[in-house]
This record gives sequence, C-alpha cells and structure tokens, in this order.
Amino acid sequence: MPQSDPLVDHCLVLLAPMGEARARRMFGGYGLTLDGLFLAIIAFNRLYLKANDETRTQFADAGCEPFVYQAKGKPMTMSYWTVPPQALESPELMRPWARLALQAALRAQAAKRAGPAKKVTRRTTARRRS
Repeated sequence: MPQSDPLVDHCLVLLAPMGEARARRMFGGYGLTLDGLFLAIIAFNRLYLKANDETRTQFADAGCEPFVYQAKGKPMTMSYWTVPPQALESPELMRPWARLALQAALRAQAAKRAGPAKKVTRRTTARRRS
C-alpha cells in the first residue's frame, strides 16, 4: 500500500468543501484536481494553485511565488503560484484562493475546447473569394 503524503492529505482536506478533491503522483510531485478539473500541483513540499492573466496579480500582491523549475539550464515559470501561509490553516481561508485557481482552470478548459484560432493565409483567403 502506498504511503500517503501529509501535505497532500492536508491540501485535499482544504479543498474538499469545494468539491471532489483528488491527488495523483506526477513528475516527482502531485497534481490535484477538483471535480476532475486540474487546478494545483504540489512540488518541493509546496502547494501551487493555477493562475492566469486575470488572477496572477492577486497572488503576486499577496506575496505568493510562481512555480519555477530548471529546464536545459534555464528557469521556466509555470502558471501556478503558492498561496499565502494563512490559507493553509483552514478550508475557509483557502476558499478564496481555490476559487481563483478554479476560475483560471475553467478559463483554460474553455480555451482548450474552443481550439486554436484558424490562421488566415493567402491561400485560405483566395478560397473564400471563389
């Protein structure tokens, strides 16, 4: 039987009031979902919630830090941010931060479903004219 991780278990408890929270191992850490929507990672013993252009400022203004890792000798920043330390104290204090992550995850899912915008080329334009 796999040994549980206390931080993962704690984060699942913090997110549970908002829906079905689950964790799975990935890349030496964990990915967390809420009602099947990927919204957080746990890496290097820290929780990082999903952020986007609309929510990133709130994380930064609260003194949170982005998830940064090294790839080919260069720092790579992902759209996941730590939470303020007090948010880890209770589900009530986590709720506003989890809502921001949920908002970012829903927007990312909607953008993915919409697919990439079609690239207009001369050939495409010429076909439309015929």
